Amino acid sequence: MSIPFVRDVEFEYGVVDQISPLIRRVICNNPGGFTFHGTGTYIIGQGEVAVIDPGPLDDDHIAALERAVEGETVTHILITHTHRDHSPAAAPFKKSTGAPTYGYGPHGGDRGGPKVEEGGDYEFVPDHEIKDGDVIEGKGWTFEAIHTPGHTSNHICFALREENAIFSGDHVMGWSTSVISPPDGNMADYMNSLSKMLTRDEEIYWPTHGPAITDPKTHVEAFIAHRNGREDAIVECISEGRNTIPAMVEVMYADVDPRLHRAAGRSVFAHLLHMAETGRVTTDGTPSPDGTYAVP
Repeated sequence: MSIPFVRDVEFEYGVVDQISPLIRRVICNNPGGFTFHGTGTYIIGQGEVAVIDPGPLDDDHIAALERAVEGETVTHILITHTHRDHSPAAAPFKKSTGAPTYGYGPHGGDRGGPKVEEGGDYEFVPDHEIKDGDVIEGKGWTFEAIHTPGHTSNHICFALREENAIFSGDHVMGWSTSVISPPDGNMADYMNSLSKMLTRDEEIYWPTHGPAITDPKTHVEAFIAHRNGREDAIVECISEGRNTIPAMVEVMYADVDPRLHRAAGRSVFAHLLHMAETGRVTTDGTPSPDGTYAVP
């Protein structure tokens, strides 16, 4: 089952766009292999508003957000997760608006404390910790928090009840699959979180990167099939003698920019950890990025 990627989005950096009756978006000029065109910060409501994922420490973007909410009151700053393209701007934006921050917790908190991970924002600590099922209300809008660990252990999606929509962060994106990088990223958690999304009936997803997903269940089902296919490909690689991660990546990601192969290797490792837990692969000792793997 192929993934029905959606990649077309019209925008201008630093300009606020009204994309639905309740939702505005400003996109940061931080394009890249993991951010697509850049970080999309969402503003929800009118007059008294919530802001989701203020983004990186980018002065131009922060200034654009401040212009976008000029004359309004920011009552909530919501964080989907603590990667450096999502949460660092919360601190200066909080300083300029006085709004408190909301998130699941600090980076790596569910993995026994901070770990060495490129891209993690270890400075962010939310003013208010939110858990799965928590309801956050404002003037004309209501969010339900959906804990979706996998990409990070503290990843939260936010369901906007008034528009039957979900702000899906990096959990489900239209332009690309999500990177799952241990130790904080966890493939078993990610697969469970994808299945959790299938139990819901929201009609549209707004990821932090890229355009909206307008057929979310089909998209999520394709993500699950894709990940299962990756594990089948790993078994095939091992059966052919490609029993190390670099050898697997060379084949499995042959059509991917080599600059992304390091991240691809982290994703393969996440799969191997999951497969070792479920008995699909074995290795000597504890699974590691440098290990040699076998099919039992």
